[in-house]
Amino acid sequence: MQSTLSVAIITLNEESNLPRTLASVRFAEEVIVVDSGSTDHTLEIAASFPNVKVVSEEWKGFSAQKNSAIEKCTSQWVLSLDADEELSPELQIEMRTLLTGDPPADAYMLRRRNLFLGKWVKHGGFYPDAKLRLFRRHSANFTPAARFSERPVHETITFEGNLGDLRHDIIHHAYPTLESFIEHMDRYSTLGADLLVSQGRTSRGLIAFYWNIFAVPQLTFFWNYLLRFGFLDGREGLLLHLYHSTYISWKYAKAWRSHLEPRASYEPRDLSGTRPAHRSTAPSSVPSQSKS
Repeated sequence: MQSTLSVAIITLNEESNLPRTLASVRFAEEVIVVDSGSTDHTLEIAASFPNVKVVSEEWKGFSAQKNSAIEKCTSQWVLSLDADEELSPELQIEMRTLLTGDPPADAYMLRRRNLFLGKWVKHGGFYPDAKLRLFRRHSANFTPAARFSERPVHETITFEGNLGDLRHDIIHHAYPTLESFIEHMDRYSTLGADLLVSQGRTSRGLIAFYWNIFAVPQLTFFWNYLLRFGFLDGREGLLLHLYHSTYISWKYAKAWRSHLEPRASYEPRDLSGTRPAHRSTAPSSVPSQSKS
């Protein structure tokens, strides 16, 4: 028996990404778009696709917002996508074939092809960057922040059941420009610092300060760029790993500064997408270098 599919997406000012994303999931029975106040043409674009249902809601945080989109899905299976992602043609075929019957697993890891300045980053831990995105509607849920210590970034999915893998890629149009990457790193370093502060990891001691703010970024660059062959991605690979290491330094520095000045505020500018700077845009995020 044919299994049905819902796609859950959250948006904020995604007019440059959404047409590509929605076009890649035309085969889905429904697409739920939860928008948190777009002021561009996002809503008009979404409404132009016949399988899309748009709901406007106040921003509640990444996990809660994605949970809200999932809860509105009515199909047997749910695919969670970020607005800057699309299914490759090969993945569309693989997923449609999988859903022609009753899939053997309860959730599936999808490989993610991250693009940086328009180039596919294949090394340094950024590929295959597998993410749990496809699951039975009643067997998975984004981990709400209220259940654990508040986690403002890198939300994950928890589920009960059997886990499988698909062979083809989500294409993640993560950072088309250096400006967008630097602004995202500024924003994510602030959110990462909030998480560190909540865990009491503020680099108060002199050794911890130098280790976290200087040594860890250097070692991260050495590990990913050299030992994991990030240099094979050319100039883009150098810039990506260099600035990613800088992001780590910023994160620890902001956590340390927050300890000294608890009321200090680091407010990144709003870039667009699903990541409101004034509240907490996965990209999608710095691509996770482990399964989540």
